[in-house]
Amino acid sequence: MTIALIGAGAMGGAIGARLVATGTQLVVFDLDPAKVAPLVAGGARAATSAAEAASQARAVILSLNAAHIVRAAVFGPGGVAEGAAPGTLIIDMSSIDPEATKALARDAAARGLHWVDSPLSGGIPKAATGELTLMQGGDADQVALAQDILSQVATNQTRMGGAGAGQTTKLINQVLCGLGFLAVAEATALAEAAGVDAAMIPQALRGGRADSAILQEYMPRFAARDYRRTGRIDNMVKDLNGAADLARLTHTPMPLTALCAEVHRLLTHQGLGAEDQAALMEFYASRKEPQ
Repeated sequence: MTIALIGAGAMGGAIGARLVATGTQLVVFDLDPAKVAPLVAGGARAATSAAEAASQARAVILSLNAAHIVRAAVFGPGGVAEGAAPGTLIIDMSSIDPEATKALARDAAARGLHWVDSPLSGGIPKAATGELTLMQGGDADQVALAQDILSQVATNQTRMGGAGAGQTTKLINQVLCGLGFLAVAEATALAEAAGVDAAMIPQALRGGRADSAILQEYMPRFAARDYRRTGRIDNMVKDLNGAADLARLTHTPMPLTALCAEVHRLLTHQGLGAEDQAALMEFYASRKEPQ
């Protein structure tokens, strides 16, 4: 089966690299040809448009950054819908609004196309090792097909319900991650101020109630000011804004998430939006000690 990949940025590139490395026949399109080149060097084929890529594939994976970009890539001029044969499965691995996803799925169905939303958790490192966590929404049979296609990049795939359910679950994931990143950064700042080696804390707390994957991965990075990018602060802002929209729609109070979003927005305003979550330490570095 030939798979098309639309969007070869940092995350899409990592997904594509893993698929090519594990033997998938991949055809790729991105508006920036430079992003496609590494995948072509690994054995993928380049397409000149999303429509051309889709015309060669049984399934199309999208890895894009916002709902309006997804819509343009699928239904705009030269988009997936122009080239895709009836029955083509579109797997959207972008992180976008659940309501927008429901509308995209309806529009795809009207054109004889299938839609599965399959946002991810684990980032670039887990994509590289094929250990992503995927939360999925859509028809059960189509989700099963998507899970088979994505088995080389993910070890945990769960159908959460109909269209948009995967995106809703991703927003919940981002609430937990955003609060977790901020909590670990704040704890790191306290440890450093109190003269405790923050890099030792993950080992000290391993297996206890405070333990988590974020603690184990990020406290050493916070302590070392290791800002190598595996994600972006401005993408977290986007997702926390999405969670806030869902909270308003469902009348759910989320005061901690609102505070977390404001810290991320502040750092974005300070020019750190493209930095990794590890740059949250700059928020605490900018606080002055009392006189």
